[in-house]
Amino acid sequence: MEKLEDAWLLGGRFLLGLYFILPGVSKITNYAGTVEYMSAHEVPMISVLLPLTVLLQIGLGIALIIGYKGKVSAFLLAGLTLVISIYMHNFWAMEEGTARAHETQNFVKNMAIMAGLLIVSALGTAKLSTKP
Repeated sequence: MEKLEDAWLLGGRFLLGLYFILPGVSKITNYAGTVEYMSAHEVPMISVLLPLTVLLQIGLGIALIIGYKGKVSAFLLAGLTLVISIYMHNFWAMEEGTARAHETQNFVKNMAIMAGLLIVSALGTAKLSTKP
């Protein structure tokens, strides 16, 4: 049973890591569009925060998948998820309608992802990792 649990944890880490790696890469390939989107959400210091976000999403996503410093990586990604959610999915500042419902859904989804990351940061990455 323990080997099966380790495999599920590895699968979960893979999916969580992929959730950050793909958007990180997409921010590189659509850099101008991402700057525009962040500007529309009044994110400060975009010239610093966008490259930092890309670095964190890709680097920590990979670290989470391979289990290198998994607890720390998951905790930092949880914090990043919270910050991104507050700035980019601020449904509370929108008028009622489809856009608000969509942003509410994204915010709640991100909180669920954050919950998974906090679980990994508390319990570790199990045996199938480089360093729990």
